Amino acid sequence: MNKDTLKIGEKICTVFADSEPKVLLIQPTGEHETVLLEKEISQIKSMTDKPFAFAAFSITDWNSELSPWECPPVFGDEPFGNSAAETLKYIEDILLPGLTAHLSLNTYIPIILGGYSLAGLFALWAGYTSERFTAVAGVSPSVWFPNWRDFTEAHIPLAQNVYLSLGKKEAKTRNKIMATVGENIRRQAEILEIAGINVTLEWNEGNHFTEPDIRTAKGFAWCVNEIGKDIR
Repeated sequence: MNKDTLKIGEKICTVFADSEPKVLLIQPTGEHETVLLEKEISQIKSMTDKPFAFAAFSITDWNSELSPWECPPVFGDEPFGNSAAETLKYIEDILLPGLTAHLSLNTYIPIILGGYSLAGLFALWAGYTSERFTAVAGVSPSVWFPNWRDFTEAHIPLAQNVYLSLGKKEAKTRNKIMATVGENIRRQAEILEIAGINVTLEWNEGNHFTEPDIRTAKGFAWCVNEIGKDIR
């Protein structure tokens, strides 16, 4: 698998690619996650036999670039912005054309968007908002986000494959807002099943900070394998 680091638009991208990939994986990553990417890729490859390309692009303002709407601080002093739409536009208008040209990809290649924590929430939101994604993976996503549950009650995703996961200890917190993650993710999975979306909800051992690279790999691998049922 080839590895490249390149600048696409204004963002640094780390790209891994098999020869003749059948699916494209996209992940927004913070600086703290880049050191785990090779381990994550190795884990994905151990869980699927489908050739794929993977691109992680840099997020510099985590609380703004990945937030679908503004909300006050939930922990610490930093509020959440509303720049998710700009990040999605970057993916659609700049990143995907750039990767298609760089990797000589088929224009119709299935695209999976996934992420961890707030990036997982962003991936889920994008799956409701954009037609570009065949599958999305919300791995330990920030489904405690204010008004997220209302959003999922009122909308049906455009992506037809949705992976959800959470750590078994994530809801066990004194922060009353963040403690809603368990109830919210169960309800979201239920709504998606009723709507006929291909969805799975996986429970992992540990809290929010337990093995994020392995959890993310599991989410991407599930999506690849589900899509792979229709790929020859």
